[in-house]
Amino acid sequence: MTSSERGASDLDLGLLSPGRPGGRVEAETGDGAFLQALLDAEAALTRAQARLGLAPEAAAVAVTAAARLGNFDSRAIALAGSAGGNPVIPLVGELRWAVGSEYAGSVHHGATSQDIMDTATMLVASRVRSLILAELERIAGALGTLAAAHRATPMAGRTLTQHAVPTTFGLKAAGWRALALDAHDRLSGLSLPAQLGGAAGTLAAFTTTAQSTDAVFELVEGYAEENGLDTPTLPWHVLRTPIAELGGALALAAGALGKFAADVLVLSRTEIAEVRQTDGAGGSSAMPHKANPVDAALIAAVARQVPALAGVLYGSMVAEDERPAGAWHAEWLPLREALRLVGTAASLAAHLAETLEPRPERMAENLEATRGLIVSERLVGVFDRATLTEAARAAGEREIPLAQALGERPEIRSLIEAGSLSAERLDELTDPAGYRGVAAELTDRALARTPVRPVVRRGENDV
Repeated sequence: MTSSERGASDLDLGLLSPGRPGGRVEAETGDGAFLQALLDAEAALTRAQARLGLAPEAAAVAVTAAARLGNFDSRAIALAGSAGGNPVIPLVGELRWAVGSEYAGSVHHGATSQDIMDTATMLVASRVRSLILAELERIAGALGTLAAAHRATPMAGRTLTQHAVPTTFGLKAAGWRALALDAHDRLSGLSLPAQLGGAAGTLAAFTTTAQSTDAVFELVEGYAEENGLDTPTLPWHVLRTPIAELGGALALAAGALGKFAADVLVLSRTEIAEVRQTDGAGGSSAMPHKANPVDAALIAAVARQVPALAGVLYGSMVAEDERPAGAWHAEWLPLREALRLVGTAASLAAHLAETLEPRPERMAENLEATRGLIVSERLVGVFDRATLTEAARAAGEREIPLAQALGERPEIRSLIEAGSLSAERLDELTDPAGYRGVAAELTDRALARTPVRPVVRRGENDV
């Protein structure tokens, strides 16, 4: 069967995006969601003009009533958008027809296509951000519970893939939580402004109907309010900070969630087995025994993709003139994909955090893997370095506990015989559980942090 025989409905069903299909983020980032956001932006503009007497109130009612997704053929608009390089041009024609001749002139009055497209993009971003922030709070809550419960549970700290010194699972979980809160606070603090500048960012078309300069600025403010977005200081057709910052925040969120996933992938390895997911582990098509950490794997995949997408958004800041050719257009798909990916990863990470089970018994077993060598740092200030080095070498070569290797050294035996060092004290010094620093207290400090609450802006188009 050819692609034309399958039809438009088979264009993107999420087959290559495991974790996305069926979720709220998918619904809020699909073509239908973007088309509705474009319609919302158009309706908000007419309402804002009506508030100032620049359009009939009846026109605002008519445009708002007509601006419903079900009244439009999304595929036809997408196809027609090729002629002008964006979907707004054919949409405006269809919306004017749907409104009727009496109020058609109040549709899109004074705006340019980029005004509507940028505003719609911010609407979609705002709606998806709300979903992501809610998931990040779920993650922080679940990880906070784990961190508090295991603030003092010892485990091996690993650096450059090797056992380093002991840490606690609570501190590790508190670190994951801190990253989730970093992502939350960065996203919640973003400015998501409406866009209104007219053909070249001067708002000139609106001066033909507005009675004063103040009225023009009131229109911009009213338009932002109708959309539930921030009021821009300037039209930002070629001042792409809002898009670049959003891309950067999404990349940070992807990285934060990716770190959590990367650690889970390592700790859930068969030979380590210090954590496991109690619900949702994936099977294998060939090996019945496997319980794959699928959530973590999909999150890690997202973390590898979003930085490249953000790079496109940063590159698009190099936008010439008062409205650019190509730079603006290059943002659409990368930004949508970044929103989709991070939204999906946040949902997966929330599920992972809520179903992650630490295994303290395995942590304890792994702590003993080096037979005390993991606390060699602690002993540097207690024993002569040469003595410690030789004992560590003997412990490794003969596979005996470090305490035994030290006890066999003549200089250590003489200390024990003289009564200045006991065998019990030697065991204490080489016990990994006794060398956790202030990991528990650091965990407590981290758990005192709470998410920053974003300023909530309500508009006609909020969902």
